[in-house]
Amino acid sequence: MRKQLLCSIACGILALSVASCSHDQTTPAKSAAEAWLKMVDSGNYAQSWDAAANVMKTTVAKEQWQQILNANRAPLGSLISRKLISTEYKQELPGAPAGQYFVLQYQSDFAHKSSVIETAAPMLDQDGNWRVSLYYLK
Repeated sequence: MRKQLLCSIACGILALSVASCSHDQTTPAKSAAEAWLKMVDSGNYAQSWDAAANVMKTTVAKEQWQQILNANRAPLGSLISRKLISTEYKQELPGAPAGQYFVLQYQSDFAHKSSVIETAAPMLDQDGNWRVSLYYLK
């Protein structure tokens, strides 16, 4: 009985620390994503790769990343507006290692296309800084 109580208390503390971590880290994760998105908005695709999480860098080469953004982001034109529509804390993403992630979705309007959903997923990188590990447009 005592062992069960201690286990329940420990599990409760762990759940609170994960919830606290996710809540406390929302602002720095969001700030990192928004600074990174400004690089992409400015057409600084090479710089966005340099500033990305190590997970992204090991998944896609710098030149390939630039080609992807030139093919998919550049045709949209300049950013008109971007509004955060959802924030979700995750410890796992498909095809990515376990870690701390925020999946941020934005409703964005561009010069050549409106109502685009942008998804950016900053993660807590190995050095303790939040960096974007995933980005895509829908």
